[in-house]
Amino acid sequence: MNPGRRDLGAFGERVAAAHLEAKGYRIRARNFRCREGEIDIVAEDGDCLVFVEVRTRRGDAFGTPAESVTVAKERRLLTVARAYLQEHADVPPNQRIDVIAIELSRGRLLAVQHIEGAIADRDLG
Repeated sequence: MNPGRRDLGAFGERVAAAHLEAKGYRIRARNFRCREGEIDIVAEDGDCLVFVEVRTRRGDAFGTPAESVTVAKERRLLTVARAYLQEHADVPPNQRIDVIAIELSRGRLLAVQHIEGAIADRDLG
């Protein structure tokens, strides 16, 4: 990944973490990595453990940030979420995977869209 994309992603993750904290979520981990991949943010929302994929885009020439979550990416997120659950016994009883889509234009934040339960899996929680 080139530095510009990495910086864009890091900025989006900071915005997303601040958004979650403002909504009362407690951040447990950022950039959880395992052999299967990475999850941007792991947070708690009451009795729910929330895995958050952050998608940040400049403009909509290639679709919206939320549209950029492919079926392959969904499968990877589910696999990484399961790996997190296997490594951590002290988790809330419920789990879900959210997407936070961040849109920028000319260096300005246009929108933050939080899609709760964006990726469904009955085996996750």
